[in-house]
Amino acid sequence: MSEPSDRRSRRQGGAPSTAEPSGMPGFLVCAPLRVEASALRRGLGGRADVIRTGYGPARAAAAAARLAGSAHQMLAVAGVGGALTADVGVGDLVVASSVSDGTATIRCDSAPLLAGELRRAGLRAVVGPVVTVGRLVGSGEHAKLAGSGAIAADMESAPLLGGAAGRPAVVIRAISDTPDRPLVSPRTVAGGIAALRSLRQAGDALARWAGACGPRQVLLAGPRSFCAGVERAIEIVELALQRYGPPVYVRKQIVHNVSVVSRLAGLGAVFVEELGEVPDDAVVVFSAHGVSPEVRAESDRRGLRSVDATCPLVAKVHAEARRFAADGYTVALIGHAGHEEVEGTLGEAPSATVLVETADDVARLRPADPGKVAYLMQTTLAADDARHIAETITDRFPQARGPGSDDICYATTNRQLAVRAVAAQSDLILVAGSANSSNSLRLVETAQRAGTPAYLVDGPEDIELGWLAGAATVGVTAGASAPPALVTDIVTALSGLGQVQTREVAVATESVQFGLPKELRQP
Repeated sequence: MSEPSDRRSRRQGGAPSTAEPSGMPGFLVCAPLRVEASALRRGLGGRADVIRTGYGPARAAAAAARLAGSAHQMLAVAGVGGALTADVGVGDLVVASSVSDGTATIRCDSAPLLAGELRRAGLRAVVGPVVTVGRLVGSGEHAKLAGSGAIAADMESAPLLGGAAGRPAVVIRAISDTPDRPLVSPRTVAGGIAALRSLRQAGDALARWAGACGPRQVLLAGPRSFCAGVERAIEIVELALQRYGPPVYVRKQIVHNVSVVSRLAGLGAVFVEELGEVPDDAVVVFSAHGVSPEVRAESDRRGLRSVDATCPLVAKVHAEARRFAADGYTVALIGHAGHEEVEGTLGEAPSATVLVETADDVARLRPADPGKVAYLMQTTLAADDARHIAETITDRFPQARGPGSDDICYATTNRQLAVRAVAAQSDLILVAGSANSSNSLRLVETAQRAGTPAYLVDGPEDIELGWLAGAATVGVTAGASAPPALVTDIVTALSGLGQVQTREVAVATESVQFGLPKELRQP
């Protein structure tokens, strides 16, 4: 935690300077001590005005009173601090999600954005609450302070944040001491050097944070986030855990989203790749993407208690594949190789079904009877891409038959239409979703084809601050497998960079609901 180092200044009674030197207009960085200010100036290289505010709450409060009326547009409080928990180490950077002085708490909503930027730069960054205390933390006090939820302590941040006066503000503390490596130990010097080095290396990320600050409009695509099939699949796992108790095994990810899988794992779900990993007599849930008859047969052969969470729209495609194959058709399945839904559909009629990903694949088709060709689609494709390949099939095989109704999921189509509407009005599109989510990736592609930069993110920490520089209007959506909370988290993080006005851009209203499998219905 910070300690005084400018002893001559204190002996002479000189107050720390709060005059703003020349630098990046509008960006002010407050550092309590001279050595901290020096490290930050070196790291920022003139891209910010760095001032020394003085050591301790009283000097910080006095500096904040002067800063409140200054012309700065964004504020960073940066310096050295002390860790309160064992999982934060010397040299780590703590980015405050909030700062409390024991009576009042100030939120720092852009913390995940800055932390993500620091991590991409190769630095160890942790997001969490910081507590401002009136004196150095003594031995034995760490646990008490950590009991409030704080992961680090300092002596200036809470008063200095008052000087932000509603403007964007962030707090970053480089750790010099920890509970098992206290400030008053022979290793203090080494800890201080490591902390100052990390503080200096944080300069680039701080500059990018400042460059991303400013008011903006956020357009929310509607519909977005969970579809009925995903909600049903998640509910099936939750109900199975309640009925049978943990562990409940799930073959593959129940839906393609990191946060959903992590939450269910915390409840007792065990995710496996194949049934060979499932113990005998266990409960196993088949994911929303569906499985092949071979997998079902293996489950039955081993006596596993299986619960099928296959999306009813995927099950429809399976039924179509079986029907066409039984009627002697060669089935061209339009989809992506390796996707779990595709693997399940191919397994329904493996001798009659051929995967086609491109027009070139269509050209290579050699059906036994060119007059008996049918095509089906993976439910999460980009509608335009799938339509193009389907037209290629019908051009080559004029008698080709398609599905009785559109295979592409209504939710996939609605979300693509919504993101297209938002992209037309946005400088940037952020799509909440995981990298293995086909429907989320298609949303990114849809926006990009509309001419708008678009990026897939699992959460605010994945947003690169450089994307936001100059983006006055940001569109936000979420794939059908992404929780609504991710969108809320993204909008909250953006609000930490400046005032945000949100507007809904809805192209459809969804009311579809799917029933539960018989094993989990109420008696």
